[in-house]
Amino acid sequence: MENIFKGSGVALVTPFKNDETIDFDALSNLVRMQIEGGTDFLVVQGTTGESPTLTAEEKLQVLNHVVEENNGKLPIVYGVGGNNTRYVGASLQQLPKGVNGILSVSPYYNKPIQKGIIEHYKFVASCTNLPIILYNVPGRTGSNMTSETTLELSKIKNIVAMKEASGNMEQIMEIIRLRDREFGVLSGDDALTMPLIAAGADGVISVVANAFPSLFSKMVKSALNGDYETSRKYHYELLPITKMFFEEGNPGGVKIALETQNIMNTKMRLPLFEVSDQLKERIQMETKRLIQIN
Repeated sequence: MENIFKGSGVALVTPFKNDETIDFDALSNLVRMQIEGGTDFLVVQGTTGESPTLTAEEKLQVLNHVVEENNGKLPIVYGVGGNNTRYVGASLQQLPKGVNGILSVSPYYNKPIQKGIIEHYKFVASCTNLPIILYNVPGRTGSNMTSETTLELSKIKNIVAMKEASGNMEQIMEIIRLRDREFGVLSGDDALTMPLIAAGADGVISVVANAFPSLFSKMVKSALNGDYETSRKYHYELLPITKMFFEEGNPGGVKIALETQNIMNTKMRLPLFEVSDQLKERIQMETKRLIQIN
């Protein structure tokens, strides 16, 4: 199965009103901002979208709204993952039209061995005809998917790509070195995107692109085109705010940048909490600087 998820993908945040209900008007603004900014595909209800605090009904409401607002312009990936294999499989039976792929995180908390991870994904893949992007993020799941596990899973027809957020460059480059060329490798770390594309990766699923889709897209596309001088320029322009966004947790930082641009407010649901006033001021200043160079 062809991997269509390349270039600059964005893990969309979920905007909330002050009463913590979903702000669908702000979500529309965000989707339009991505379409106009050169983003290549949208990811709905990943961790950046605060998916653990949304009900199943709310998640589908967000998805349906993004599908409607997008109106077929960009491919849409929907986050469906978890540590209950059968529940994940059942969830894949209820998806609306307009979803082009699935992002599925490796099982968290119960820390399966590699064979368990393989069997989990085999079952999940058997429950849908949609293409699946694997997601390795050991800092959140408590376990790492080895390069051997990823390469084994890449043989399954509808597993088309891997979002790698292990931060282990050697592991990621081993996947790139040994994969079939059709299997995509996507950065899950914004700060490593340009170096990984230089090493042969195919793109990114980004947090930073929520607030700066045009700048981030230019960095990614210039790297994919082999123009590393231009890509390096954008990489270093974005690096300071990238670090700020993750300094006190995601998506608190990126929501400050979006509020500064009048896209949405900064409300999050507990247990996530707003960033400190000091960090907020730094993000606001850097956001205004980046707006000027866009």
